[in-house]
Amino acid sequence: MTGNVNASLGVVSAQLLRGQKALVTGANSGIGLATAIALGRAGADVVVNYVVGADEADEVVKQIEGFGVRAYAHQADVSDEDQVVAMVARMVEEFGTIDIMVANAGLQRDADVTEMTLAQWQKVIDVNLTGQFLCAREAAKEFIRRGVVEEVSRSAGKIISMSSVHQIVPWSGHVNYASSKGGVAMLMQTLAQELAPKRIRVNAIAPGAVRTPINRDAWSTPEAEADLLRLIPYRRVGEPDDIANAVVAVASDLLDYVVGTTLYVDGGMTLFPGFATGG
Repeated sequence: MTGNVNASLGVVSAQLLRGQKALVTGANSGIGLATAIALGRAGADVVVNYVVGADEADEVVKQIEGFGVRAYAHQADVSDEDQVVAMVARMVEEFGTIDIMVANAGLQRDADVTEMTLAQWQKVIDVNLTGQFLCAREAAKEFIRRGVVEEVSRSAGKIISMSSVHQIVPWSGHVNYASSKGGVAMLMQTLAQELAPKRIRVNAIAPGAVRTPINRDAWSTPEAEADLLRLIPYRRVGEPDDIANAVVAVASDLLDYVVGTTLYVDGGMTLFPGFATGG
């Protein structure tokens, strides 16, 4: 019976985004990689954005094409306006349009505040926040130009911001990262308010602790993972597919009435587990 259920779920997933065109930034590793593959599995054609790691991006493209959809890799720094404009313009030329923008690219440059350089601060803000603004702006232009195509989706387009639990959870030693994600939360809500009347849905996904290269030190040893699990009521570290599946759901018409919302995919990390026994 389990096999039949899984097979049925696979068929349903393959139909969710059929005919749609998606762009995922930072898609050659971690959450972005899993998301790009999940979108392809759900029937979308996918642009795999990357900055470095062309071989890894090409491998993601091959996996996506294995689902019978189209994909290609595009190198671009999301903090560079001209590169983002060119990336979306090429997608419209190659695929005809864009339906889903997943603004996932992000990085960390960690330091105590007294040791953090302006360059460390600015780099994180430029990629994590300004990059999301630029990607959202260019996608919104195309969504508005094209409008709703009912046989493709009930919305004119979807913008999904990849945020973090640290949009609400302070994080010592990471003031640039936490500030960027706090900014992403307000960016997403303000865009959602402005664009919803145009039938454009803007939402955010906020991962908790996930096994990705960006936080390898937090889970790479049994001792580190045990320490991390004390912050996660569900008592497991998240996997990239946990986030990717959430992106597919939010991008689909199943959640067409979800607008301006952050979906926390965190195993309960934002439940303040230190207070489970009275604090």
